[in-house]
Amino acid sequence: MRPTPFDHPDSLRLIAEVQAFYRERYGDEDTTPVDPAEFAAPRGFFLVGYLDGVAVASGGWRAQDSGADPELRDGDAEIKRMYVSPAHRGRGYARAVLAELERTAAAAGRVRTVLETGTKQPEALALYASEGYEPMPGFGIYRHEPDSRCFAKPLHARVG
Repeated sequence: MRPTPFDHPDSLRLIAEVQAFYRERYGDEDTTPVDPAEFAAPRGFFLVGYLDGVAVASGGWRAQDSGADPELRDGDAEIKRMYVSPAHRGRGYARAVLAELERTAAAAGRVRTVLETGTKQPEALALYASEGYEPMPGFGIYRHEPDSRCFAKPLHARVG
């Protein structure tokens, strides 16, 4: 896994793949407003996972604080664009990407990760539940969508 700009060609290819995945599952792309600069340090992070030089996984977080949305708190890190290419699923890459996003968010002083996913992504729901994510009230542009599910997890700074 390598820190990679959100607008790097490898990132953009994987983001296009995840948007195509959303179109298949939900009939439309994720239309959440996203600015690539939000995923740059110190208030964000994006990574790409490579296998034999080929980009196969991605994910990022962006700082969110109270005021942006009633359910968000100072110190939140919103996870976005978690994705693993279909041929590479089931090998633990999503879990590794998620762990690195949590680690880097905590290292940047963020205190909680938050995310939004949907009922038509049972794989994502199972992953987040198995990693200790708890349901939270809806936030963002999908807060009132019946298929939307939002989750949060406190982050703990690692010592040493």
